[in-house]
Amino acid sequence: MSAVTGRQPSRRGDLLGVERRWGLLLAAPAILGFLIFTIGPMVASLVFSLTDWTIGAPAKFVGLGNYDKLAHDPLFWKSLNVTTYYTLGVVPLTLLIGFVVALLVNQGVRGRSFWRTVYYLPTLVPAVASSVLWIWIFNPDFGLLNSMLRQGGLPTSNWIYGERSAVPSLIIMSTWGFGNAMVIFLAGLQGVPRHLYEAVAIDGGGTWARFRHVTLPFMTPVIFYNLVTGVIGTFQVFNQAYIMTQGGPNNATQFYIYYLYTKAFTDSEIGYASALAWVLFVVVLVITVLLFRNARRWVHYEMGAAR
Repeated sequence: MSAVTGRQPSRRGDLLGVERRWGLLLAAPAILGFLIFTIGPMVASLVFSLTDWTIGAPAKFVGLGNYDKLAHDPLFWKSLNVTTYYTLGVVPLTLLIGFVVALLVNQGVRGRSFWRTVYYLPTLVPAVASSVLWIWIFNPDFGLLNSMLRQGGLPTSNWIYGERSAVPSLIIMSTWGFGNAMVIFLAGLQGVPRHLYEAVAIDGGGTWARFRHVTLPFMTPVIFYNLVTGVIGTFQVFNQAYIMTQGGPNNATQFYIYYLYTKAFTDSEIGYASALAWVLFVVVLVITVLLFRNARRWVHYEMGAAR
């Protein structure tokens, strides 16, 4: 008996050791990829941000010089303001439209699958193709929007070619791609317990009562998820400025990432661009932390506690 009990732990230990080694071996490509292609570049960019390095010239350590330069760079503040303005426009509209459309297509209407597909299709259009399409739509002379406005006897707009209307135009364009938010909202709506709707109906509650006391509380985690991912995504907007406006007119669409791109790959100021990247990282991190802290007040989970 003692011999058996003496050998059993050894065999179990051997099996655990083999499993551990195989686990590490199979996870090694992902771990190495994360270290080499994510952590490595992040550390390198942090080092570069402390240098005055232009491509083709030796790097010179300047400490926090790049960050001090940022504080006095008007285009840095312009790009941050433009990106914030864009975020404050796109995120609420996308959440609102995506939620409303998800509520509609979640009803038992005819052709429900067709409408779901139609609303989601714009998110599948490549960024370049979408930008080219909207360049035509926004054209002041023969674009679709101004043509419709002329037919209705309404004043036209310069859209992306006007300094004041450029960012609102891009907000309209981005809201067109609400399909991702809609699909996530739709998945959340299908997880709401049906017996709660029946309980509200038994108590005499109507459509508004079902929405306020059942649908909305159960959807707050999904709303919060779309809010966080939307803020992070819009702070990294780039394609529209690069393809459609090149930051114009008069830097009206000088989004943060586009400004970072021009500093890195047009002006070849790698050190300064790295500092820009780290400032963006800190800004997004602070906003995300604030969102998570504030979420405890209004996000409710099925276990009943707000986290």
